[in-house]
Amino acid sequence: MSSKPWLRHYPAEVPETYDYPKHNLAQLLVQAAERYPERDALHFLGRKLKYKELLDSAYRFAGALQRLGVGSGDRVAVMLPNCPQAVIAYAGTLLTGGIVVMTNPLYMPRELEHQLLDSGAQTIVTLDLLFERVMKVVPLTEVRHVIVTSVKDYLPFPANWLYPLKARRDGQKREVVYSERVLAFARLLRESPAAPCCAQVDAERDLALIQYTGGTTGTAKGVMLTHYNLIANAIQSRLWAYRAAPARERFLAALPFFHVFGLTVLMNQSMYLGGMLVLLPRFEINQTLRAIHRLKPTIFPGAPTMYISLIHHPEAWRYDLSSIDFCISGAAPLPYEVQTEFERITGGKLIEGYGLTEASPVTHANPIWEQRKLGSIGLPLPDTDSRVVHAETGEELPPGEIGELVVRGPQVMRGYWNNPAETAAVLKDGWLYTGDLARMDEDGYFYILDRRKDLIIAGGYNIYPREVEEVLFEHPDVAEAVVAGAVDPYRGETVKAYIVLRKGTDTDAEELKAWCKARLAAYKVPRIYEFRDSLPKTIVGKVLRRKLTEEAEQRKPDD
Repeated sequence: MSSKPWLRHYPAEVPETYDYPKHNLAQLLVQAAERYPERDALHFLGRKLKYKELLDSAYRFAGALQRLGVGSGDRVAVMLPNCPQAVIAYAGTLLTGGIVVMTNPLYMPRELEHQLLDSGAQTIVTLDLLFERVMKVVPLTEVRHVIVTSVKDYLPFPANWLYPLKARRDGQKREVVYSERVLAFARLLRESPAAPCCAQVDAERDLALIQYTGGTTGTAKGVMLTHYNLIANAIQSRLWAYRAAPARERFLAALPFFHVFGLTVLMNQSMYLGGMLVLLPRFEINQTLRAIHRLKPTIFPGAPTMYISLIHHPEAWRYDLSSIDFCISGAAPLPYEVQTEFERITGGKLIEGYGLTEASPVTHANPIWEQRKLGSIGLPLPDTDSRVVHAETGEELPPGEIGELVVRGPQVMRGYWNNPAETAAVLKDGWLYTGDLARMDEDGYFYILDRRKDLIIAGGYNIYPREVEEVLFEHPDVAEAVVAGAVDPYRGETVKAYIVLRKGTDTDAEELKAWCKARLAAYKVPRIYEFRDSLPKTIVGKVLRRKLTEEAEQRKPDD
């Protein structure tokens, strides 16, 4: 067992260990509604829902699911932006003992098809605006019921009346054909009684969530997170933020709930604390600034690109941002200049943390109000062990040496859904092998030296080159294609495609971009295209992706 030098630097208020409850994750909402029934749980574009109203709706949704045949262990896909319906569907599914499959609303049909087929989801909850896209996939899957909602369902008057007019003016298709298989979310809630229910679970074994992530192969894998995993990580995050007060905090929910970072540090943690979620359907800097100015959120977790947008906004000075107490940045490295400027503008704290989907996701964070170190991801959270090991031997390395970061704790996943081989590759003797290169200093602060091999992180999104390459290869004019990350001052990285065309063809970058846009979520679409006569390869024909990146760096003009 390694020593834990980081414990010497824990704030006095943060315990080294904690007894995490072992119950249904939905109990976080049930208990919050019992303690704070009249407190606002959600604020969505002017509409508020109290905790008692939110729980009432969750019970109604759970009852509706049960009447549709959904029970313990059944998978329910939730393909929604941040809105009240996403919270209701999430909590309602958990109350039945079902397993939530959070699904990115940006997914194109090919991506959605894989996720629905792999998870075996038989129910999906989605928006009217996404209905046409979803229905292209449903016949190819096991999905029996499609539950459709609209943003207007939870807008206040007169916005709910004006919304359809604006949608038509913007050319958004909203035609939904209802049937025995296609059901209206609002009608289901109206017709279902709010009978209390909460399925009994084996919290350490029963799954609450299947969260899809990519891998070095580019094949999306379902991370199996239990009720205990997610409860533990919400509480670990709350223990770290020890000054956060029950029934007082307002969480700015700009991170999407379909990303496990947003799910844990926003939805789950807010319920645990009896906080209020200020829901933003998507991150848009002007709307975000107005929300901070008017609604006074105190906690604003995010990705570095969000904070970069704020500090570079030409009229940020017009807004009162002083309500922000602290922010935890994840999903990508946080530049020091961004950290210091954000703190100057808001007066709040901005610290960097680290995590991965396989750990629910948070494993490390810098102290919020005590010593933090430049470039560090901070210290392991309570009950989290962390080591740097030799990539080949697995031997623990001393401080200062670079190796693979491994972690273990109550937040570490059970494994990958239906994928024992990939599970065995990353879970060894209780330790999660992250694939990230790191070092630890003498004080127990950890530093990430490099992300997983070839992984591109653009604006906080993980992008796996092989998936993009496969789409490019499908184009009839493309002979060879390889994708790599290129430095981007705003997104951290952006996607660059290196293309070798078939002889006699003259396809250009715009055509390839349109091809990719029709088949990939927008953030995965390459923004830069370099056409080449050939690609550098090893003797066995493997493309040397790193060599392409190095060549691009060498071609950069000197500063």
